[in-house]
Amino acid sequence: MCGICCSVSFSVEHFEIDLKEDLLYNLKRRGPNNCKQLLKSAASYQCLFSGHVLHLRGVLTAQPVENERGDVFLWNGEVFGGVKIETEENDTQMMFKYLSSCKTEADILSLFSGVQGPWSFIYYQASSHYLWFGRDFFGRRSLLWQFSNLGKSLCISSVGTQASGGTKQWQEVPAAGIFRIDLKSAANSRCVILNFYPWKRVSAKNVTEEHVNVLTQISADLPTSVSVVMNEATLYLAKPIVPLNVTLPQAPLETHCRKISSVPPTKETLEVFLTDEHMKRVVHQFIDVLSIAVKRRVLYLLRDKSPPPEEVLKTCDRKANIAVLFSGGIDSIVIAALADRHIPIDEPIDLLNVAFMMKEKTTPTHHSNRREQKGYCDTSSGEVSVKASAGDGDSLEDKVPDRITGRAGLKELQTVNPSRVWNFVEINVSLEELQKLRRTHICHLVQPLDTVLDDSIGCAVWFASRGVGCLATPDGAKSYQSKAKVILTGIGADEQLAGYSRHRVRFQTLGLGALNEEVAMELGRISSRNLGRDDRVIGDHGKEARFPFLDENVVSFLNSLPIWEKADLALPRGVGEKLILRLAAVELGLTASALLPKRAMQFGSRIAKMENSKEKASDRCGRLQVISLENLSFAKETKS
Repeated sequence: MCGICCSVSFSVEHFEIDLKEDLLYNLKRRGPNNCKQLLKSAASYQCLFSGHVLHLRGVLTAQPVENERGDVFLWNGEVFGGVKIETEENDTQMMFKYLSSCKTEADILSLFSGVQGPWSFIYYQASSHYLWFGRDFFGRRSLLWQFSNLGKSLCISSVGTQASGGTKQWQEVPAAGIFRIDLKSAANSRCVILNFYPWKRVSAKNVTEEHVNVLTQISADLPTSVSVVMNEATLYLAKPIVPLNVTLPQAPLETHCRKISSVPPTKETLEVFLTDEHMKRVVHQFIDVLSIAVKRRVLYLLRDKSPPPEEVLKTCDRKANIAVLFSGGIDSIVIAALADRHIPIDEPIDLLNVAFMMKEKTTPTHHSNRREQKGYCDTSSGEVSVKASAGDGDSLEDKVPDRITGRAGLKELQTVNPSRVWNFVEINVSLEELQKLRRTHICHLVQPLDTVLDDSIGCAVWFASRGVGCLATPDGAKSYQSKAKVILTGIGADEQLAGYSRHRVRFQTLGLGALNEEVAMELGRISSRNLGRDDRVIGDHGKEARFPFLDENVVSFLNSLPIWEKADLALPRGVGEKLILRLAAVELGLTASALLPKRAMQFGSRIAKMENSKEKASDRCGRLQVISLENLSFAKETKS
């Protein structure tokens, strides 16, 4: 994980030699281990490159990196496959080495087509005055752009800032392909032309029409001085996943499972499916491919090779390198269980569980004394203090759905592997803290997205990934802050496995064909709806988000299956949606969690109930608008 930025000015006499303080501050938070800047000047333009590194693998490599030809490279990514990089090697160094050896545009496209894993990059070719940049196919790493209306400057950055008054200046770079700018030509014409290299399947039909539509969509929000054109050689990146299987059954699906469709979901309901040899085989194939994806994401990072002292093996004093955004729901608990397969047994796993606390309207009762005796955690303003009970049934957080399912999920994981130290981190957020940190900081990270849903999820993920909370121990609550640099998240499961309520509505209204279309649409827009925002929010803590369900091999496997092997929405909630994942959970010994119905994070964590419960998720959120920039005061007040 890194913060990368390139600021270009075509008015050399007015060029600023440093980035604006608030932008630099946001970039530094993403990459706390090393910061470096590099200025490249030409006759008609200047480029300031700024790199901020979170060191996770190989030798610490300062960015930007430069070769003997004067080419400059900024990389924010992880290579999990497709390009040869040894476990101990640094991927920034190796990617730049491969990139420097590319002779043609086609070579560059071939290199990025082969990378498996999340990435965004900026690459400057000095001899040709070309600036290349882009994001991976799913958009798992954030990249924003900002253009001046007069064609005098542009900026490309992992994260932006929001100007006073709510004016949109930054936009997400579309994860539709790679872009190239001829800086010399742009300086002379004062018109920026974005040469576009889109993703494409080799066998795809109607390619021209499809990419004309993409070009039109990208151009719609750009200033008049900026235009997007297809690259002259009509070169493409190869899509890293197989096409979605849209096969429909030739006859109506009739299984003995439908006889129990009106019965409340039970373990036996799911086990009926596993009596079918084909389905059982598919489920185990899914477990295998997902397990490999998790393995790559939990092992590709630096670890202390010296064995820990015997006395800390069973305590929370042992550092956890991996954390999971953990609601106790089916997505997060399967990821946690698979991570347990591959993480060294002497290493704890942090389970980050967030709850938003609404003050009780009733007066205190006799239960208060019992709470004070046991103690619970207050994490306001990032400072943890023990106030009342963690785990006592009378505390406010016990009424938050995700806290309830999280604790139940913890018990299941402890049963599956009692030898593992599972750090269940209870993160409690008050309305006062939510409002303060949203106003001073989080709003800059969520932008340029601006809906009520973006506000709810962005804030919830920010507080969860910060990892400041407490652990329930036999001796009472103990303050705790997760030091894990890698955070696993279950995003991508709902999109691919028909997990949202709108999938069920679509199926009930128009059938399996329409459900296929909905699944394809969900995966196609995940970069613009979710991933850039989540990367900015999690990366703000100097931590890296990793998405096992969006591993290229996992997506290709699920895309290869017909829809009815992934979900059966004729069955009730808690069974039909994400069916294949529920069956995988049963096979992993997670039977109670396998039957939990989908619950959106904004409702499970109770953040949606904190302020205005009558809002629609798609409404523009006024709470995300900034009146004045207060990042500097935030930097002094928080220690996260």
